[in-house]
Amino acid sequence: MEYNIFQLQYALDTFYFLVCGALVMWMAAGFAMLEAGLVRSKNTVEILTKNITLFAVASIMYMVVGYSIMYGGDIFLSTIAEAGAVEGGEENATYAPSADFFFQVVFVATAMSIVSGAVAERMKLFAFLAFAVVMTGFIYPMEGSWTWGGNPVFGMYTLGDLGFLDFAGSGIVHMAGAAAALAGVMLVGARSGKYGSNGEVNAIPGANLPLATLGTFILWLGWFGFNGGSVLATATVDSANAVAVVFMNTNLAAAGGCIGALILAKIMFGKADLTMALNGCLAGLVAITAGPDTPSPLQATIFGALGGLLVVFSITTLDKLKIDDPVGAISVHGTVGLLGLLLVPVTNGDASFSGQIIGALTIFGWVFITSLIVFFGIKMAMGLRVTEEEEYAGVDASECGLEAYPEFSALK
Repeated sequence: MEYNIFQLQYALDTFYFLVCGALVMWMAAGFAMLEAGLVRSKNTVEILTKNITLFAVASIMYMVVGYSIMYGGDIFLSTIAEAGAVEGGEENATYAPSADFFFQVVFVATAMSIVSGAVAERMKLFAFLAFAVVMTGFIYPMEGSWTWGGNPVFGMYTLGDLGFLDFAGSGIVHMAGAAAALAGVMLVGARSGKYGSNGEVNAIPGANLPLATLGTFILWLGWFGFNGGSVLATATVDSANAVAVVFMNTNLAAAGGCIGALILAKIMFGKADLTMALNGCLAGLVAITAGPDTPSPLQATIFGALGGLLVVFSITTLDKLKIDDPVGAISVHGTVGLLGLLLVPVTNGDASFSGQIIGALTIFGWVFITSLIVFFGIKMAMGLRVTEEEEYAGVDASECGLEAYPEFSALK
């Protein structure tokens, strides 16, 4: 009887893990739609090509080398025998090992997706993909090995022992992606015409706000897999209750972020800015990701609202600093990712503010410095940025040879 219960729990947890992984994979569609909506129509095909190709690159690189760096073991040339683990009745085998690999690989792709929007409209496609190879195969797995992998940072200290906690990746995934994005933006420069000679900031509106809104809703849905799957189980009463709490808090944080950003945008700009509301939703989700399991529903809503308020200030501040991020990715995932880490000790006594700060500095420092080096190397080898003429015409034509909306071009 006990063996049958074990089998059932193993099957249910594995199935839950895979479904949550599929939801996180669906976030790739959300990023693609969000970014396609927030760039100009002449750059749509290239941003879509980046998003689907980076997912493929991430999957292969994590299989070849990334997973072994992050967690140890041999994925590349071995077949994982899940059935043997079940038949052996191993107490620590609660789900199929290959389900864990699948769940982890979609997180890697999420981190890389953050970079694509920030460098949109002016970076060469294959320069971006070259960086994706290094980011998903080495940079992200290394910092992941120090956090979720539990390994000492360069053999010196273990972040977990210092009181660092990041439930689903506000820092490990989101801030890491933003750190890489910031390095890329600093080297590739701002889009032509974004900043005037007198310091003014010129708005460059996205081409399709319905698509951007759809992308945000897809990301909101996928985030239930992102945070909910990080419970790692659902086949017991305790784990099922934990999953329900995480789902509830994730949803409320997104709602709080949306309302907070919309109200602040109305106060600051005099208008209800849809793009700020969309980024507010995502900011709320990022803010709760580090610790969705311990806040009350009210606390989760407040944490999300804080993320929504912060992202508006961050986006406007980065513009003043002439850091051109077409989709607000650095603010949503980086600035608010740090906030998410710092909020964990408020409701979780197992985390410490010092541990969260050291963990954040470790993640950001590693990813930003290594990304800066890699981007610089790519710049020297093949160049990062398209020519001024290609940027003016749109990177769809120069990089992909296609147009997203050819019928509209024919009417001009």
